[in-house]
Amino acid sequence: MKNKLVAAVILLTVSVTVGLTGCKKFLDRKPLTATLDDLNQGAEAQVLGMYSYLRGSAGFSTLPWIDFHSIRDDDAQKGSDASDGAEVNTEFETFVYTKDDWATNEYWNNHYSMVNLANQAIGFLDSLNSGSDVATRNYGEACFFRAYAYFELVKTYGEVPLFKQEIKTAADGIRPKSPITDIYAFIDSNLQVAAANLPANADAYGTGGQYKGRLTSGSAKTLLAQAHLFRQNWAQVVSLCNQVIASGEYELLPEFSNIWRDGVSGMYKNSKESIFEMQAHTGAGAQSNGAVYFGSDWGTCQQVRRNGAPVEWNLGWGWNTPTQKLVDAWPVTDPRRAKTILFSGQSDGGSAAGGFGAVVPAYTNPDGTGGLAQRFWNKKLYTGNDPADRALTGFINNNGAAPWINHRILRYADVILMLAEASNELGNGAVAEANLELIRNRASGGLGAARTVVPKVLFVSQAQMRTAIKAERRWEFAMEGYRFYDLVRWGDAVAELGALGYTDRCKFYPIPQKAIDLSGNVLVQNPQW
Repeated sequence: MKNKLVAAVILLTVSVTVGLTGCKKFLDRKPLTATLDDLNQGAEAQVLGMYSYLRGSAGFSTLPWIDFHSIRDDDAQKGSDASDGAEVNTEFETFVYTKDDWATNEYWNNHYSMVNLANQAIGFLDSLNSGSDVATRNYGEACFFRAYAYFELVKTYGEVPLFKQEIKTAADGIRPKSPITDIYAFIDSNLQVAAANLPANADAYGTGGQYKGRLTSGSAKTLLAQAHLFRQNWAQVVSLCNQVIASGEYELLPEFSNIWRDGVSGMYKNSKESIFEMQAHTGAGAQSNGAVYFGSDWGTCQQVRRNGAPVEWNLGWGWNTPTQKLVDAWPVTDPRRAKTILFSGQSDGGSAAGGFGAVVPAYTNPDGTGGLAQRFWNKKLYTGNDPADRALTGFINNNGAAPWINHRILRYADVILMLAEASNELGNGAVAEANLELIRNRASGGLGAARTVVPKVLFVSQAQMRTAIKAERRWEFAMEGYRFYDLVRWGDAVAELGALGYTDRCKFYPIPQKAIDLSGNVLVQNPQW
């Protein structure tokens, strides 16, 4: 397709040139080549391909992403059964990192593939120099995806190669690492362009809601706020979060568990709390009759896993499960605990707690023989696995269970807590207290300031409020892939993860050896690895 699009650009240029030389007969003829609308549609196709790649590549949507973002913390573990992916226990739970493994290689490769897809689209759009609303939005989308990929790379590896143009030859792909400051500067510039070029909401892409989930200026500003948060650029965090809030496009859902209610009907997909979600969709009979189906393994890989009968509880691969440490540390009076952790051998709590009125099979042993292999499961994903939807789609058990579940990548609660944290670090305790209270009051079910459940935290000191905000991020975002990187940026990783094997050496993961070999050692390994 790309060659055809390039040819179309060349032919269009020739047509315009001939016309300008005065060949009136040529101008009177119907166009024989692509129009500008055709070319804009080509750019649109390239950008939509990035959304598809996000959903379909393992480094963004399944086990490798979970390994790097969630299993490395103290609140999540591999899950599944003892024999499934046993190498992950060593690599990500005890911090004996490896330089060559399918998941680690996939993570690196997928992120650089996303960068190259974005560079292709940006290069093509630059060649068009269109200025149309569609092209402007497409440019913003491509810049966002490029920044998103690099933000994950710099958090994971530190210094990495920086590619600003499409890789067309093998030689183009050989480049040394760039300093972290340069990577962040590139992320900043891309997100600033994205924020300026993207619309306030997805309705700008088309009426009827068919483009729900496409990127917005709020998406770019939220990701940029995260990038500044990791560098402790507190004033920039405050400014960006306030811009997202002032847009009026987002709000906290009153019911915490509804954030992840993700049925086929899509009632809570792309809710007012959602700033950016990886999209997935399926419909009636999709498992067998080829109905419209844009599924993802994001839901499948984290659903309850059972070996053997009854098959209705063999819902998925069973990865990313809560640890005993999380269960023990979480105040039992916090309603989010029962809405985040699904307990083997107990009721799922019914609709009031994000369940369906079922009793979960009992834990038996690490192999799951005769029952389940884990005591606890990620209920945020279970919430999206309504039995009625399984019957409707035909995805009854682990034959692709719950492929309709969206990945909530950016949500409004993070904007609120980033604002609280940055405000506290700037000495504005009142703003920190007010925003922390928004999250805690929602967690209580909206009981108000006088409540005893998830009580209001009053500002006493900067250190006290800092501790409270750290705890709040732990409870609010449990099992979502925030905690490991939060612990690293706070400087708390050694204290919290040291007993598991973490040292300062583990802040950055080693670069895959295959990438180094392919570069002819132009790409050098991270220090200490």
